[in-house]
Amino acid sequence: MFGLGTTELLIIGGIVLLIFGAKRLPEIGKGLGGAIKEFRKVKKDISPNDKHEGTNEKGEEKKNSLENKLVEKVIKDVPVIKKGLAVKKKAEKIKKLIK
Repeated sequence: MFGLGTTELLIIGGIVLLIFGAKRLPEIGKGLGGAIKEFRKVKKDISPNDKHEGTNEKGEEKKNSLENKLVEKVIKDVPVIKKGLAVKKKAEKIKKLIK
């Protein structure tokens, strides 16, 4: 696993325990597990057929379509990002009015 041995993993675990404390470790583990689960879900949603549509010689369109799907998924699922985009749109409207 990334060239880390048992000793290194124990040292990292000890440091994490000292930094966050024993009470926060289950919360951190739950958060990491949820993030991994969501990543796998998004990865599964993007089917292999979608990856090969509309590619040019360099594969630029393929990259853009995958990025767009991921962006749409994140925007749909994360409410903070929705609010941030709404604020950004309002700021752009204000800039246009000022000019």
